[in-house]
Amino acid sequence: MQDKPLGPVVLDIAGHELQVEEKDILRHPKVGGLILFSRNYESSDQLFDLIRSIREVRPELVICVDHEGGRVQRFRDQFTVLPAMQNLGLLYDQDPQQAKTFALEIGWLMAVELLSHDVDLSFAPVLDLDDDLSDVIGDRSFSPDPQITIELAAAFMDGMHDAGMATTGKHFPGHGGIKADSHLELPVDPRQMDALQGHDLLPFISLADKLDGIMSAHIVFPEIDALLVSYSPFWLQQYLRNTLNYKGLIFSDDLSMEGAAGSGNYSQRAKAALSAGCDVVLVCNKPDGAIEVIEELEKDSHFNKPSGLAHLSKRRQWQRQDIEKNIRRHDAIKIVEHVSTLK
Repeated sequence: MQDKPLGPVVLDIAGHELQVEEKDILRHPKVGGLILFSRNYESSDQLFDLIRSIREVRPELVICVDHEGGRVQRFRDQFTVLPAMQNLGLLYDQDPQQAKTFALEIGWLMAVELLSHDVDLSFAPVLDLDDDLSDVIGDRSFSPDPQITIELAAAFMDGMHDAGMATTGKHFPGHGGIKADSHLELPVDPRQMDALQGHDLLPFISLADKLDGIMSAHIVFPEIDALLVSYSPFWLQQYLRNTLNYKGLIFSDDLSMEGAAGSGNYSQRAKAALSAGCDVVLVCNKPDGAIEVIEELEKDSHFNKPSGLAHLSKRRQWQRQDIEKNIRRHDAIKIVEHVSTLK
């Protein structure tokens, strides 16, 4: 765990190497983390060199990636290609105990391969329930059944924790019950609280004590609150903090997504999310927007509180050469190969 306080903004960089102007941005005190994408990855050696150059600029930055498995895995060549989490749900239908054991090992494998490249955090697992409605969730979900999702996600997180990586459940309070993709539009879910508490919210309720981070969804539930979840004090403070007694970090989903666009420019979106209860805001694929956010937050004394991101730094160091001959890793790769064949 790092001692230096980190700012509340997680942003990205353009390519395979760190540019001079990007170094200046990463030094900004309002920046607390960096998220990597597929465009930042060419090979294991290149990723290692890129992260080393980032650490030379800000060694305490929390380096993040979306590396869930299935269609959301940013690094593939020279990494183990992980199955969609839905495959574990299919296995659970046949053998629940084996599915949970395999979920633990896949969570461990995902985490240890990233940690060995000095990546601190994968935004995983997905806790959304797949009800065959959502364009963006689908097979990213363990199951449409809340209890199966809870059990598999808990095991997956045990594996992550065993490797030394923090966990982040997404997308609170659940994105699986609405068709619209918040990357492209603002989803509006007409359900009332009773329906959510009996279904989508159950994984978050059950796993609140186990989660180190939670990422909010860019969704409006107009029958519950008029504000987008990421901008809603009701959802983030009253419900998540007070009702569920959740103690971990709250991340906004990416503020450059169309679902988040209703609250003005990027700095206005960031201020709305932080004021509502987010500890950390993501601003991805919009470098001018990220610069606007960090400059405007610096001017406003209301946003001087440290983000708490340092608590999500890696808890264990792994060396690449050590994991390559690690027996547990080789066994976990065989598990991945088996689970990937399930239909």
